[in-house]
Amino acid sequence: MSHQPHAQLIAIKRWADRGLCDVVSRNIERINAEDASIMMRILDHIHVVDRIFQHHLQGMPHTYRAARSERMPELEALVQSIQKVDDWYASYVDALGERDLEQAVDFVFTSGKPARMRRSEIILHVCLHGTYHRGNAGALLQLRGIDPSRDSITDFLEYAA
Repeated sequence: MSHQPHAQLIAIKRWADRGLCDVVSRNIERINAEDASIMMRILDHIHVVDRIFQHHLQGMPHTYRAARSERMPELEALVQSIQKVDDWYASYVDALGERDLEQAVDFVFTSGKPARMRRSEIILHVCLHGTYHRGNAGALLQLRGIDPSRDSITDFLEYAA
């Protein structure tokens, strides 16, 4: 399959998101309120961007006016929604063909600026965006003496072996 790298990237994203959500869920009470708020904003931001681009890939409008929720969800609900959307991406990528990956998608950024990206670029963006912000979350956890989840490609390959 020529889209195998995209499917693997999404599989790694899903695994890494679940690892982070698990660590945060088990340790949220160990960090102070300010750090917990920052952690929730990080998780929410990753998720909202995933949702926005999910809508773009589906050719559907979304209601987000920014790359964050207007009202912060509870941690448990956010974790469940993250898992649901990650599962959607995995199924979506598995169903794509080579031509589908190269198909352009027209959409509008939350800033109002029109944009066009190929489906493959959107998938890459979602994966890289999540990686960047999981790194932010991991640094915050480490500063508070909490081991973050493993989330590198080599960690995933070791886990999957």
